[in-house]
Amino acid sequence: MDRRRISKRRKKSKGRHALLWIGAAVLGAVVIATGVYGVRFLMRERGWKMPEELLQEYMSYIPQQEYGKMYGMLDAETAAGIDMDSFTERNSAIYEGIGIQSMAVEVLDYNKEEMAVTYQTSFGTVAGQISFDNKAYFRKGEEGYGLVWEDSLIFPGLGPEDKVRVASTGPERGEILDREGRLLAGKITASSVGIVPGKLEDREQAIREMAELLEISEESIEKKLSAKWVRDDYFVPIKTLPKVGELERMYETEEETLQKVERQESLLAIPGVMITDTEVRGYPYGKAAAHLVGYVQNVTAEDLEKHAGEGYTADSMIGRTGAESLFEEELRGEAGYRIYITDADGNEKGTLANKPVQDGQDVRLTIDARLQQALYGQFWEDKSCSAAIDPGTGEVLALVSTPSYDDNDFIMGMSEDKWTALNEDEKQPLYNRFRQVWCPGSSFKPVTAAVGLETGAVDPAEDYGNEGSSWQKDSSWGSYYISTLHTYEPVILENALIYSDNIYFAKAALKIGAEAMENALAGLGFGEEVPFDIRMAKSQYSNAEHIGTEIQLADSGYGQGQILVNPLHLACIYSAFYKEGNMVKPYLQYREGTEAGQAEYWIEGAFGSDTAKTVLEGLCKVVNDPHGTGYAAHREDVLLAGKTGTAEIKDSKEDTSGTELGWFVVFTAEDTAERPLLLVSMAEDVKDRGGSGYVVGKVKTVLSIWFAKGE
Repeated sequence: MDRRRISKRRKKSKGRHALLWIGAAVLGAVVIATGVYGVRFLMRERGWKMPEELLQEYMSYIPQQEYGKMYGMLDAETAAGIDMDSFTERNSAIYEGIGIQSMAVEVLDYNKEEMAVTYQTSFGTVAGQISFDNKAYFRKGEEGYGLVWEDSLIFPGLGPEDKVRVASTGPERGEILDREGRLLAGKITASSVGIVPGKLEDREQAIREMAELLEISEESIEKKLSAKWVRDDYFVPIKTLPKVGELERMYETEEETLQKVERQESLLAIPGVMITDTEVRGYPYGKAAAHLVGYVQNVTAEDLEKHAGEGYTADSMIGRTGAESLFEEELRGEAGYRIYITDADGNEKGTLANKPVQDGQDVRLTIDARLQQALYGQFWEDKSCSAAIDPGTGEVLALVSTPSYDDNDFIMGMSEDKWTALNEDEKQPLYNRFRQVWCPGSSFKPVTAAVGLETGAVDPAEDYGNEGSSWQKDSSWGSYYISTLHTYEPVILENALIYSDNIYFAKAALKIGAEAMENALAGLGFGEEVPFDIRMAKSQYSNAEHIGTEIQLADSGYGQGQILVNPLHLACIYSAFYKEGNMVKPYLQYREGTEAGQAEYWIEGAFGSDTAKTVLEGLCKVVNDPHGTGYAAHREDVLLAGKTGTAEIKDSKEDTSGTELGWFVVFTAEDTAERPLLLVSMAEDVKDRGGSGYVVGKVKTVLSIWFAKGE
């Protein structure tokens, strides 16, 4: 072999070795120069995640409750000291117990030698935000870094035997008050009926008698008596009842009060039974305001799901109907929470977070409880509804539906039999009538009059001629005639209102025409929701899109046909006769300060001021002219205006057995009245009971109470 070649190869080989040594030296220099960064580079080359990344990943699993993944990140030595079930139980009990929400983690430093990550974490809890600095340690294993887990990783200073506690303070629910501050919903004193087990002489007989008197099962009593905490000398509450006393007389009959007294006496006659006072949320006006005020109940699983993240717990109450539901956000308040650590002996080591309790706000309504009660007192046996407003401001003074139910029963417990009876009662006491729409009958005639005047179709001085007691346009109507009760002359608008003439207003509707009538009623809010806190059914002028026939149009003129009106909506329309043509916007929540008593308009310029004045003059005659259908409500001390109405409800034109709705709308006609009022009342089944006159008689008594107030 050529020695020169060998020499060259050796030189190349030496060159390679030199390069390798130089490369190693350079790499060493890089590692030395860059320190941890070089190591990280090599670790990443091997597919390992660095401790900072691992910490971020571990923390991200906490809000997701992925405890298995968290456990999988522990180093071998830690995992050998705690099994997965114990790890999961410890972490879940703490994190879920405090209601952990979104977590943020910021790495502050990494110590290579200690393999320690210093970080700052913050997250939300039921007691507010918790933030702290902490340190997490890692160990390097064959497969990469593992987390050295200790209890202090959850909270600094937390030991293995320490407990994380959550103390809660429930908020006081706000009260619902009427305009004068009278209590409609709030704390009342009730009677807690219970047993002192050690004083029972005949346990079986006592439980049997008690179950019958309280209308509950014997099993439910046995279950409460068998609770672990029960001792012979303890008072065991069984059921809460309304307290027998003055409160019930606000809304109960004497017979109902007597029944409660007799039940209480019978309960106290059982050896071992005691009755003590207790505070509960209650409704002093009971049946008189149940549909308006509503009631609260314990939250259900569905409620918790629907209102997730809003602070409700399994022990919370929630407004179920009426104002209790409508103003739930204001009334409920927010629970207070404190998160703290205790040692194994229960000694407190420190507070982590504290959120003070916020009691609910009181809600003051525009309602006048005495008016509400007076209306209920007059109509409680009827199927009826009433809506009262201040015609100058739109403040809703009363909303009554009868027959009613006692909303206190939903708080204190309702037996199955009572619930069944309420649901099967043909008078439908649970049905809220003031939210519905009804055939208005002659109470609608002022609306037709106003529409006719506005469109120019009606001349108030035009004499339509005396047609007698029945009339049809022509023979195209076949056997259909429109009838009226009174004949009079001249047949002009004012007299037609006084005598409530169906024929006049049928003719007026035909003069107006279907299209103009539809447009006008749409402009008065028909087909749209009343802008009010409580949702009302929409008023309508037809079951279809349009008024279909000439006969339907004629019937609509005097409030029959397919006209349906909500009573609160009708009150708003009538307010336009009081407010020079402007329809007030009704409202329920009392306004303080400069806003108190200020009117907002639902429909400004609903009628012209001249139209409103003309109709108002006619409505004054309805109540103050001896021939007027509302004259029975006439008063000497205040000028009233109004309109009666009787609506026929029957299956067909030939039906002679149908029922009747009686209406009376009455209001103070002058803006100088000290106690302004606009009241709409409707009662079902007034046929053979005096028609609308039956309602007028009831309302007359209510008016006496209203105007006598303060004297």
